[in-house]
Amino acid sequence: MAEIAPIKPLYYRDIAQLERLVAPPYDVIDAAQRAELAGRHEHNVVHIDLPEGEGDQRYENARRIFLDWQKQGVLVRDEQPALYRYAQIFEPPGGGAPLTRKGFIALVRAVPFSERQVLPHEKTLTGPKLDRIKLSRATRATLSPQFMLYADPERRLDPDLDGGEPFADFATPDGVRHQLSRVIRPDAIGRVVAAIGRGNLLIADGHHRYETAVALAGEIAAETKSAAPNGEHLYTYALLTNGDDPNLVVFPTHRLVHSLPRFDPEELLGRAGELFEVEPLAAAPDALKEALAKQRVPALGAIVRGRAALLRLRAGARLAEHPILAKRPEVVRGTAVALLHDVILEGILGITPEAQAAKTNLKYPQDVKVGALAVERGEAQAFFVMNPTPVSTIREVAEAGEVMPQKSTYFYPKVLTGLLFHTLLPERQVR
Repeated sequence: MAEIAPIKPLYYRDIAQLERLVAPPYDVIDAAQRAELAGRHEHNVVHIDLPEGEGDQRYENARRIFLDWQKQGVLVRDEQPALYRYAQIFEPPGGGAPLTRKGFIALVRAVPFSERQVLPHEKTLTGPKLDRIKLSRATRATLSPQFMLYADPERRLDPDLDGGEPFADFATPDGVRHQLSRVIRPDAIGRVVAAIGRGNLLIADGHHRYETAVALAGEIAAETKSAAPNGEHLYTYALLTNGDDPNLVVFPTHRLVHSLPRFDPEELLGRAGELFEVEPLAAAPDALKEALAKQRVPALGAIVRGRAALLRLRAGARLAEHPILAKRPEVVRGTAVALLHDVILEGILGITPEAQAAKTNLKYPQDVKVGALAVERGEAQAFFVMNPTPVSTIREVAEAGEVMPQKSTYFYPKVLTGLLFHTLLPERQVR
């Protein structure tokens, strides 16, 4: 079962400036936003999480800056073991009543997925894994927390996690309010650690970072003769959130297809009709989203130049007989994201799994209007609109030991980078 521990992190000494020092996760920051974040403060976390430089020199630059910040006292160490309660208060994208998503930041033992303590739910992309392992290897730290889910339908852990010492309270430009408090009572920590240890954890976001942590745990252990039995290098850190919390909101990630050497929209919709009922719709993104949200069977929205359609899985469709879908386990086969990737992207459009992983012909926007506009302008050939994947489906797939295609989920809001930092020093004992 999952092993967690309280964290003794590095953190920014100037907590009052935290809103100018933190950043979203690295994989949602484009060049313009990186420049804006770097300009907010000379010590903004992007200087080390997305370092400047040519080739591998950028990782050496991150190492140097990270060490300099520690020597200068920009980053300081909290030697008091604690769980950090983290609340994010936000309005859902597209509007709605404010929600509060709570969790807590803790260390998680980094063990291979084969041990079934920490479960993945989707495939990962090759490029980000290489980038993250080079960055963590250079800095000897995990700079960004993962986001994981535990099961607590009766919310028994909440009393021990609430009421800690206030640590930080600020808002980011996207309107999300962030509140951190420290849970330091040994009895409360002990109960939480024991409860999590009776189950497993499901990665909601941060698969690349977790795989990096597992690889580095073995790498550092092999090269260090004096490593502590429970050294920091054996752990990563994560925001752990109750997967049964109704305020845990999942949004879809859509697919934008571009740069195919051959693309015929009539052939696409015609061949899709073999497994899907194809219902023409207005090309307005809002109309497509509304129609899709009403479906109770796996369904997709499709926008091509001048046309839009709702693709609804046919009753009695023999998915196990499809040449590509048949290779999927049954628990995955009927999900909308598998139908899209296997039936349409690979089976009809010819985008291989390797090309999908490398994002050769795909982009993954969250905003339906952005994708529709790209097709209208001729910047893309097709746009596929998705419903969100329910948390229950995500857990069902993970507990069956299977994974869904990459970018199957989008949890909002994102967990900030820069709240805390976990070093990977083998001489530092966790317990």
